[in-house]
Amino acid sequence: MEYKHKMMDYSSFPIFHDINEGSLTRMMACFRVRQSVYEPGAVVREYDGNRREVGIVTEGAADLVRIDYGGTRTILEHLEVGSIFGEVLAFTVQTGDSISVVTDSGCRVMYMDYDHIMKRCENACQHHSQLVQNLFSLVTDQMQQMGQRVEVLSRRSIREKLLCYFSIQARDGAFTLPFTLSALADYIGSDRSAMMRELRKLRQEGLVQVEGRRVTLPPHPQAG
Repeated sequence: MEYKHKMMDYSSFPIFHDINEGSLTRMMACFRVRQSVYEPGAVVREYDGNRREVGIVTEGAADLVRIDYGGTRTILEHLEVGSIFGEVLAFTVQTGDSISVVTDSGCRVMYMDYDHIMKRCENACQHHSQLVQNLFSLVTDQMQQMGQRVEVLSRRSIREKLLCYFSIQARDGAFTLPFTLSALADYIGSDRSAMMRELRKLRQEGLVQVEGRRVTLPPHPQAG
């Protein structure tokens, strides 16, 4: 379902960092920004190489999902409010693979034309230059997150993958899972039943505490 642009407060979005409200309003009109609203479980975008747009999640959440030739589903990235996505930013679809953005609990997405962003306007507006700078900064952040993802997937066992993922996320000893346990299994590339068995073992051994989506890693005992 597509909607005409409705102005909201986007000042907290990383892509609009250091762009004031007046500049943002003018930019929205100049870039002919459009928005669409999607129901839970809807396919927001299929990466087929035909779209040159940057999508920005403005409400709700979605997942960047890959389904390989054998039908295995893997979550590549969880997209929350302020997250960006688009074929021009990261991925080349391999033969036999399907990559798409699928809503989690439903979401609203703002679309901006990538070529319009990268083409400097005649006025050389400061907010345009700032937007390009912000976009490259976000892509750099995404690459760092993908690096962490590779670190998780490179572990041999489900147990090692879980502990690696938890240790990356729990910077202060605890964190809230951004998705369900079923989605976590897809994220680490594991069978859900096998992952749940391993998670129970970790809990029984006192290596992790899980309450709903809240995950806590007990402090390591100090060496005596």
